[in-house]
Amino acid sequence: MKILGIETSCDETAIAVVEDGKKILSNVVASSLPLHTKTGGIIPETAAREQTKAFIPTLQSALDIANLKVDQVDSVAVTAGPGLIGSLLVGVESAKTLSYFLDKPIVPVNHLIGHIYANWLEREKPPPFPNISLVVSGGHTELFLMRSHGKFQRLGGTRDDAAGEAFDKVGRLLGLPYPGGPSIQKAADSTKAADFNLPRPLSASGDFDFSFSGLKTATANLVAQQKIKARDIPALAASFQEAVVDSLVHKTLKATKKYGVKTMLLSGGVAANQRLRERLDDAFKSDFFVASPALSVDNGAMIASTAFYNFRPVRWEKVVAAPGELL
Repeated sequence: MKILGIETSCDETAIAVVEDGKKILSNVVASSLPLHTKTGGIIPETAAREQTKAFIPTLQSALDIANLKVDQVDSVAVTAGPGLIGSLLVGVESAKTLSYFLDKPIVPVNHLIGHIYANWLEREKPPPFPNISLVVSGGHTELFLMRSHGKFQRLGGTRDDAAGEAFDKVGRLLGLPYPGGPSIQKAADSTKAADFNLPRPLSASGDFDFSFSGLKTATANLVAQQKIKARDIPALAASFQEAVVDSLVHKTLKATKKYGVKTMLLSGGVAANQRLRERLDDAFKSDFFVASPALSVDNGAMIASTAFYNFRPVRWEKVVAAPGELL
């Protein structure tokens, strides 16, 4: 089965064709990052307008690379939420139009579950069940117990800032380029010191929730009190990164022990963080699964893969943007 996957939940316009849930025939991403870099963050209206311009060229490119005509795909899958409402509408309404005129099934996909399925792409041996899945991105930090396809239990999530959002905000505080995640990692890699004492919020809580607002505030207080100089920025960046990674790894290990699960999946844009990958790889060894950085960020292939393994087509007119329900 060849599924056309459409992902427009944030600033990317991403369209892919995936065969049988794991073979990528094409995976095209058009990003408006250069515009958001100028403003230090994503402006939703700007993102949606750029996606409107980019959608048709991206669709044509995805079909050309897959060597297919649009009527040769078997189904259309689209991110229905969560995400920026204007951006979601671009993808959802385009997918509904394709479904109607091609008379093809349409499958709405939850964005968070889509990230998890990046771990099924281009992999001969899929991750086993049950597993603990950590989704970490600019807008989400969520922990799931996945018992089988279509059976997800949310264990916890962030109570305030997502990890990626915190990286962006702290990067801005430190005067580093947007996006903050790669810039903080680069600064941290330039030093061996991570000697600023920063908190690990909710580390002693009895649940699986995360919080990064207090950590962000503690970092901001150091900057505001002028306790750091330019030469201290790498060490502070490393300290902040280590605090975020500690929090993520601690709760993930706690979840695997409570539920007796050996396998751990990492996904989302922050999965590209090398320190996080190293720590989880050390903890889980061969039971650790993570997609490549190119498949960790928002992309259409993960949406198409999710639709294949959870194929629940609906009438095109019933698909609405931003419902946010799990599969």
